[in-house]
Amino acid sequence: MKHANFVHLHLHSQYSLLDGAIKIGPLVQRAHDLKMPAIAVTDHGNMHGAIEFYDKAREVGVKPIIGCELYVAPESRFKKTDARGSSEASYHLVLLCKNQLGYRNLCHLVSAANLEGFYYKPRIDWELLKKHNEGLIAMTACLGGEIPTLITLKQLEEAKQRTAAMAEVFDNNRFFLELQENFIPEQAVVNSGLKKIATDLGLPLVATNDCHYLTREDAFAHEVLLCIQTGKTMDDPKRMRFSNDEFYVKTPEEMTTLFKDEPEAVANTVRIAERCNLEFDFNTYHFPQYEKPVDKSLDEVLEEQSLIGLEQRLVEIRKVRTDFSDEDETVYRERLASELSCIKEMGFPGYFLIVADFINWAKDNDIPVGPGRGSAAGSLVAYAIRITDIDPIPYNLLFERFLNPERISMPDIDVDFCIYGREEVIEYVREKYGDKNVAQIITFGTMAAKGVIRDVGRALGMSYGDVDRIAKLIPGVLNITLKDALKQEPKLAEIQEKDAKIKELIRIALALEGLTRHASTHAAGVVVTPKPLPEYLPLYKDQKSGSQVTQFAMGYVEQIGLVKFDFLGLKTLTVIANAVRLIRGGGNPDFDLNLIADDDKKSFDLLSRGETTGVFQLESSGMKEYLVKLKPSCFEDLIAMVALYRPGPLGSGMVDSFIKRKHGQEEFGYDFPQLEAILKDTYGVIVYQEQVMLIAQVLGNYSLGGADLLRRAMGKKKAEEMAKQKEIFLAGAKENKLNLKKAEGVFDLMEKFAAYGFNKSHSAAYALVAYHTAYLKAHYPVEFMAALLTEDMENTDKVIKNINEVRSMGVAVLPPDINASDRRFSVHDGEIRFGLGAVKGAGSAALEAILEARQEGPFLSLFEFCERVALQKVNKQVVEALVKCGAFDSLGGHRAQYLHALEDAMEVGKKVQQDRNSGQESLFGTEEISFKGNGNGELPNVEAWDDKLKLGFEKEALGFYISGHPLNRHREVMKRFATVDTARLSECNDKEEVRICGIITAVKELTTKKGDRMAFATLEDLSGFVEMVVFPEVYFAGRDLIQGEDPVLISGAVDVGEESNKIMVNDVKALAEVQSVQTKRVHYRLTTPGLDEVQLRQLKDLVARHRGDCDAFLHLVIPDRSETILQLPETLRVAASDQMMDDAEKLFGYNIVTFE
Repeated sequence: MKHANFVHLHLHSQYSLLDGAIKIGPLVQRAHDLKMPAIAVTDHGNMHGAIEFYDKAREVGVKPIIGCELYVAPESRFKKTDARGSSEASYHLVLLCKNQLGYRNLCHLVSAANLEGFYYKPRIDWELLKKHNEGLIAMTACLGGEIPTLITLKQLEEAKQRTAAMAEVFDNNRFFLELQENFIPEQAVVNSGLKKIATDLGLPLVATNDCHYLTREDAFAHEVLLCIQTGKTMDDPKRMRFSNDEFYVKTPEEMTTLFKDEPEAVANTVRIAERCNLEFDFNTYHFPQYEKPVDKSLDEVLEEQSLIGLEQRLVEIRKVRTDFSDEDETVYRERLASELSCIKEMGFPGYFLIVADFINWAKDNDIPVGPGRGSAAGSLVAYAIRITDIDPIPYNLLFERFLNPERISMPDIDVDFCIYGREEVIEYVREKYGDKNVAQIITFGTMAAKGVIRDVGRALGMSYGDVDRIAKLIPGVLNITLKDALKQEPKLAEIQEKDAKIKELIRIALALEGLTRHASTHAAGVVVTPKPLPEYLPLYKDQKSGSQVTQFAMGYVEQIGLVKFDFLGLKTLTVIANAVRLIRGGGNPDFDLNLIADDDKKSFDLLSRGETTGVFQLESSGMKEYLVKLKPSCFEDLIAMVALYRPGPLGSGMVDSFIKRKHGQEEFGYDFPQLEAILKDTYGVIVYQEQVMLIAQVLGNYSLGGADLLRRAMGKKKAEEMAKQKEIFLAGAKENKLNLKKAEGVFDLMEKFAAYGFNKSHSAAYALVAYHTAYLKAHYPVEFMAALLTEDMENTDKVIKNINEVRSMGVAVLPPDINASDRRFSVHDGEIRFGLGAVKGAGSAALEAILEARQEGPFLSLFEFCERVALQKVNKQVVEALVKCGAFDSLGGHRAQYLHALEDAMEVGKKVQQDRNSGQESLFGTEEISFKGNGNGELPNVEAWDDKLKLGFEKEALGFYISGHPLNRHREVMKRFATVDTARLSECNDKEEVRICGIITAVKELTTKKGDRMAFATLEDLSGFVEMVVFPEVYFAGRDLIQGEDPVLISGAVDVGEESNKIMVNDVKALAEVQSVQTKRVHYRLTTPGLDEVQLRQLKDLVARHRGDCDAFLHLVIPDRSETILQLPETLRVAASDQMMDDAEKLFGYNIVTFE
């Protein structure tokens, strides 16, 4: 194929964030179609797209040239004053990599620009360029370059001098003067000056086009993109915009025509491309150096640590498993030897030792660590050296699911830490391996379907309501594209045909969809290298945290051979640690969750009742319902529930079969006796990926490594590969003399369930965390709920929900107390005491001052409190909040008295402290200080607040009610008539009709364009808050109720938002009015998974036991698919009693019955 005679060397991809609009895939395809031998990407100040570009260009046979348009400081990169904008703070310079040395130098330059030189933009300087220019070719860039700028300013002689100086740095024909032809008047002046300098100094010219979008047709979409970046709209005359539509990827013919007078400038593009031959080595891993004894190899150190660790683990195992035999021990020793052999052979002992080191450092420093995460939980070596805390052998967890000797790839161990300790562990790794060798990993937010519609709509100046309506038509399917949404939702296609503006919106959104919108730091990824990071990749500075971050996303970090670790923060670990602390401090100092048996009856009874609020992974209403149906009785059931509670299995009928088979309501067998050992724990249902691997091993004679490859192939669903695998499987079955027809049936079943199969190792590890929380809630409910409340202290909705749960458990929740409360929630005689940290406005300085003063003894009165605490830290607002929430109640008197006396007490306290600080303490203390009417520091005789005022002040001080709730006496009525509460709204579907009870706590009235009044209101129930939209007609009819203080019943549709759900109100009724009208209908809402004839008979018996005058309706719900409503016959009319409701919930779980 004859190549084109031109190559684009100055081009901005989508990684020139919200400036470049060129996606990498279409770019390289266009270069290929135009027969360009190569193409460059030179993003502004970064190399984010380098490896993606490298891969995709090579795939289509185009040579990738990696470069960057850098910002160069006029003087030192450290000088960050006087500039009035980025154009004064820096010039542009384009650099291209010739080879690996050039790549490393460019990484150093781009890293320094971000970490050291950032001022408006990431900047380097000529000091750095003199040090890091080898292997790089430089071009003078666009009008923003230093030489073009000087020419524009008519400083031609200085431009010539600076050009000569630059060419001296980039010697050996590595410096090019860059011509552009974009029909901008200033560019013509610059081109003329550049040509003159080139002639005078004998330097080469090069032709470029500063491409920012792919085709001329994309220019308007690019203009919209600039509006999105700058927060402007297209009708703003002052918006940032390009001069014309010339900045696209022009054809070689177009460029040749434009530069017909400078053919050498065009030819030089190909010559430069020929000199750029960067190759990456993706086959070498760069492990950080683990510190080991000089006389031992990494293999020996890992083996030694593993054998010692196994001995310790066996001691623990025998404490829990009293029947543990010598034969069992042999199984462990053989498995350990096998795993060690594989790890050594694959060259990964260092990786295991590094992970074990920082995990054990965390444990030694009392930072809670999770029992495991992902497939690493299948490794006995990981368990022995305490990387994980779940024994893989009893649960048949496979090492080969984690490390496959037949497919060598980097091990990937993700670790959960307590949310407060995660940063400490990362800091430990930084100190151990060097700050220059450790970074977090970048992640990119892209313009997804709904988001791009909203962004473009804003930029086009469309109203929020119109844009919101269009965005909500996009189906809520994970990773859905606009193209797919237009196929799936006919209304989208319909409205764009009717409305030209919407058609334009969707056209532009389609062009911009998928572009990178912003960069941020990955929640977990940390990379550690043996040499400073810029030797491997460029770095970026997170503008929020200030930490150094890789410029490549996680997949590309791994692709270039770097080792990354995932450090995740898991709140539940903090809850467990705090609960254990409270248990040990409360009389059980030796309590250890690692030594509890996995078959505790009390824990499984709690799970079977669905009482799982606060229990990890098991607290959604849907999960509670399935737990009540399943009634788990062993740890294997729990592992399965964690694996099965996902949309795929729920919609496939797997959960249904699993529940029925457990209770003997569905018969099942095994096609081959070998399958029983593999499938008996899941009642014959293929739930886990590991089961697929084991079936392949026992029936098809696969090695477990080969079986892992089969599992992966099944997940990818490639027909050609599956046909090959089926042949191998059946050949193995034939060797085993199995019935081939049956064997083929098993293979087809495996293939079907592989789409839903879950990693059992991960499921088991998270089931263990769930089991630990269930155990704590069952055996130490007060300590567990106190720990849970502490962790959720900043989240008002969660505190309300958890307090509600605590009270339903019969446990008292006491207000903060000035003498008894810690910072956190604490346990006192079987009751939970609020922490002082929950009081609004009481910052850490105020809390420290109170707790420090209390060390001298309890406070005896308000006046004494104000004398002892440092009032410069504990101001009047803090003490007022403490009074209002009841923190002084235990000192006698009532809250109104304390608030009335507060001013005097503060004044006296200040005087006493001033005297004390000046060494003039009165002989008689407060006796000598005159009071303004409160006697001798005694509480005044004023009337106590009524309940309404008392509760109102509590809410003001804490954000919620504590000594009671205005809705408490309506609790049963609310339960009867509401179909949902605020805690469950997040699980509702968009436009789902709901009824909810509560009190309206805030109303914001506004006037529509037509002059009608409507409102935004906040409704509070016993579980939290929800925002409501009340349109004019409903507002007019229910305004008195909305602006009143009495409980109401709201009917409306759920509006699922990006961050939270709202209710679009259709009707408002006083709860008292609803209660006074006799209930006419009773609704039973049952989901079909796990529902069978036996349960329907139980429902019939229940209705028969509670006969009455209400019509009964049965709702059969297939989650995310359909709802069928059946009216029961006249003979099954029912009484709308609380007892009937309780009986139904015992049978079927929560929120089953509603009244109408």
